Amino acid sequence: MGNFYLFVVMSILLIILPGPDTGLATQNTIAYGRGGGFKTVFGITTGLIVHTLAAVFGLSAIIVKSAVLFSIFKYVGAFYLVYLGVTSLWSLRKNKEATHDDIQTKYKNKSPFRQGFLTNLLNPKVAVFFLTFLPQFLTAGTKPFVQFLGMGLTYTVLTVLWFILYVSFIDYIRSWMKKPSTQRAIQGISGFVLLGFGIKLAFEKAPS
Repeated sequence: MGNFYLFVVMSILLIILPGPDTGLATQNTIAYGRGGGFKTVFGITTGLIVHTLAAVFGLSAIIVKSAVLFSIFKYVGAFYLVYLGVTSLWSLRKNKEATHDDIQTKYKNKSPFRQGFLTNLLNPKVAVFFLTFLPQFLTAGTKPFVQFLGMGLTYTVLTVLWFILYVSFIDYIRSWMKKPSTQRAIQGISGFVLLGFGIKLAFEKAPS
């Protein structure tokens, strides 16, 4: 159960970290209101379900058959966590503010749902997350398939809850959320924590 709590904490940090999904939800909520924002969230959720099913059916077979592959996934995942943390802190140091004009231009003729679906489905960070992180939170004595499915659905539910709150209150906190100081605070905290998780996960032992 401790591994599951760790997974939930890390998932929340990754979900609230500003990225393409956040930028798209913000744009569509401002442009089309809550309805457009919720349609975007529905598209994002659909993309996550696709990633979840792909990871569940693929990884469950791999982990059962190969401890070596498990170790490879483990270290790749730990490295990627460290990479995310370092990148976040480096961007903070360089004071780079993310812009989403390229996303808006790329998908401007598509529906909010389709925008959310494609942005999430084609985001390599989401694919890497599901393919490398889930194996690191397995608990001994439980079937990998069940655990993968549970973690994938948990991540999806947490994402939906976050974006429902985000979209619902974006009109009220819009000016605050767009302040550079707020973005830097979120990015800095998430960067340090992700870096710490990456180092910790590198020393985790595979379930026997």
